[in-house]
Amino acid sequence: MAIDISTTINSQAFIFPGQAAQAVGMGKDLYDNSPAAREVFNEVDDALGRSLTTLMFEGPIEDLTETSNAQPAVSAVSLASHAAISEALGSAPMPSMTAGHSLGEYSTLAVSGVLSVTDTIKLVVQRGQLMQEACDEKPGGMVALIGIDEFAVEDVCRETGAELSNINTAQQIIISGDHRSLAQAIDLAAARGAKKCIPLQVGGAFHSGLMEPAQSGLNEVIEAVTFNDPIIPIVGNCGATALTTGAEVKAELMTQLTSCVRWQRSIEFMIENGVETFVEVGPGKVLAGMIKRIDKSREIISVGDMESVRSYAA
Repeated sequence: MAIDISTTINSQAFIFPGQAAQAVGMGKDLYDNSPAAREVFNEVDDALGRSLTTLMFEGPIEDLTETSNAQPAVSAVSLASHAAISEALGSAPMPSMTAGHSLGEYSTLAVSGVLSVTDTIKLVVQRGQLMQEACDEKPGGMVALIGIDEFAVEDVCRETGAELSNINTAQQIIISGDHRSLAQAIDLAAARGAKKCIPLQVGGAFHSGLMEPAQSGLNEVIEAVTFNDPIIPIVGNCGATALTTGAEVKAELMTQLTSCVRWQRSIEFMIENGVETFVEVGPGKVLAGMIKRIDKSREIISVGDMESVRSYAA
């Protein structure tokens, strides 16, 4: 599906990070120096009925890393960064497309006008809580396999019961599953030529069948929410193609937690449709690193503090 980008800014795509981008102190610079960003943080605290910003700015990291805290915290910094960019430019930027990695897909809802910031954060909070409950009910984990291709990983999953959960780049693929399946998968992947098998510090087996209880509960919440049509096309994680109606976005989110995040294909889709510059909006530079491995020719900008906001606006 080709996208008309003739009326948008410089063939740019805004991309938003997911869970694991959290760090104590993130967003404090934005809070102190951007009224628009501060308004987002205050809106997030109001939506939660507690001071998430205090935890974000002061820690401890152990509490911030809990799924129910990490997800709204990362979303808050992403949306505050976007608000600071809009403030610096004098109006909201209109990239040709937008996408988010897993949790980051929820940030696109507010940026693309599908939901308000408050409704987006409320949905993220529900997602985080339901995922935490699923993790407690069905324990598991995730492992990054480095230096082994998708077809070999699929074979490893078939033989061990693990599941393909993130295709980040051609040489960085994440699998999920219960602890026994992952232990077997690590041994088999190493025997099949994987250079590294790295267990991830996450609470459970995200983007796998073990998240079905969370997906089921989240779908009840999503069904009750009205989704507007996005004013900026959202490239979905599951299908790696453009979502242009509220119904398409809703359908995407109703399968996302139990489906593979096809990030490499999402980036390739945007490139095929004319995107030349990727702007990573939010904490960290994880997505920038992935894009460099997918296509070194693309310009990549990371915006997550006031210095980078000012640089981008200039």
